[in-house]
Amino acid sequence: MARFNLADYETVEERLKRFYTDHPDGRILTENETLPEYRAEKIWVIKAIVFLSGEDVERGCPKATGYAFEIDGTGMANQSSALENCETSAIGRALANAGYSGNKRTSREEMEKVARFEEAAKNRDWVAEAVLLKDKDKLRLLWGEASKAGAPTEILEKVKAYAESIATDGEREGTVTSISRGSKGKRSDTE
Repeated sequence: MARFNLADYETVEERLKRFYTDHPDGRILTENETLPEYRAEKIWVIKAIVFLSGEDVERGCPKATGYAFEIDGTGMANQSSALENCETSAIGRALANAGYSGNKRTSREEMEKVARFEEAAKNRDWVAEAVLLKDKDKLRLLWGEASKAGAPTEILEKVKAYAESIATDGEREGTVTSISRGSKGKRSDTE
């Protein structure tokens, strides 16, 4: 269960309606800012630009911008429409930057993403993911993600220990400590 009430957050659609009521000639343009290396990782990055009028577009005078990123295959909408979801998020952020943020700056869609992340983190097997990685930098990122998600200290320590066990010199290359899975939430090291 999320630690916040989604009803407290305005949707991007509600922001759009208010914006176009105030600025019938307004324009919101989006640009795909995804770098090729991000695309290989299935990550989308979109920039949204808010203009108060068509004339502002011609003059190159935006009111605000906003960026968002999404990852293919994560969460509900991203299973099939990560790019479109990313565009909506970028528009919501740009509108917030233009003063259309409702009672909270963050949009409901963004908070839904937080709720999905929190729920997924509860059921995520961090140790099993760690043993699939052989790169210390990726393991550090995984540890940071697990820590931010509130993984138990025991799990964080096991991910850390596994990362430290990966050989950095030629003599020990190929030797790593394996981690076997025990009951949910508990793991045991094996030698």
